[in-house]
Amino acid sequence: MAKKPTWVIEKEQARRAAAAETVWLFGLHAVRDALENPARIKLRLVVTKNAADKLAEAIAASGVTPDLADPRKFSAPLDPGSVHQGAALEVKQLDWGPLSDIAVSGDGAARLLLLDRVTDPHNVGAILRSAEVFGARAVIAPARHSAPETGALAKTASGALERQPYLRVKNLGDTMLELRKLGYVLLGLDGAGEVEIGDAATTFRDRPIALVLGAEGPGLRERTRELCDQLVRIPAVGDFGSLNVSNAAAVSLYAVARG
Repeated sequence: MAKKPTWVIEKEQARRAAAAETVWLFGLHAVRDALENPARIKLRLVVTKNAADKLAEAIAASGVTPDLADPRKFSAPLDPGSVHQGAALEVKQLDWGPLSDIAVSGDGAARLLLLDRVTDPHNVGAILRSAEVFGARAVIAPARHSAPETGALAKTASGALERQPYLRVKNLGDTMLELRKLGYVLLGLDGAGEVEIGDAATTFRDRPIALVLGAEGPGLRERTRELCDQLVRIPAVGDFGSLNVSNAAAVSLYAVARG
C-alpha cells in the first residue's frame, strides 16, 4: 500500500484538529441560549420544522440559516440517545480570556470554583448552574482529566455555559499558586476538614475565595490538598457519607455567599 504524501497527512490532521475544536450543542434550551449569545461563534444549525418554529425568534436574531431535517433522519452527528428535541447547533468553544483578568476583575463577587478531575459532564453542568446562581466569577478545571465543553454538559447547564466562564487550565496546581499570588484563599472541600465551611467563610469574608472540590470517590489529589490554605468540611447530621460533588459545590457557594 502506497504511503500517503506528507501534504495529505497534514491536511487530514488539520481537518481532525479543526473538528475537535467544535462542539455540537443540542436541546431547545441549550441551542436557544447559544443562538442568543453574541460571543458564541455559530457554524451550523440543524433543526426540525417543529423546533424551528419554537426557536424562530432566536434563529432570526442570530442570522444563522438553519438546515431543516426530517425528525426520523436527524442529520446532526450526535451520540445515540442524545435528547436533541429536534435542534442541534455546531459551535466553536467559548474564549473567556485570561484567568488573571477574570479572577481580578470578573463579574460578581471574588469567588471561584476549582474542580480537581471532575469528569462527569452532568456534574460539571450542574456546578455551572450553581456558579451562575451564586455569582461565582469562574469554574476552573484542568485541561486533562476533566469534563470538556460538550452538548451533554451544555444541556445539563441549562444555558449557564453561555454566561458562566468555564476555564480549562494546563495545570491545576500552578493555577492555585497563581490565584494565591492574586490574593485568593484556597479552601479545599474534604470530609476530614479542620473547620466547617460556614466558619471559614466568616473568617475570610473580606478575602477572595477559591473553593477546591475533588472528584467523587478519590476526592482531592495529594498535591491539590497540600496547596490548599485550609481544608474545610460541610457539616452533616449522622454518618451519611459525602454529598455529590455538584451538591457540595452548591452548598459551599451558598455558605461563602452568606459568610
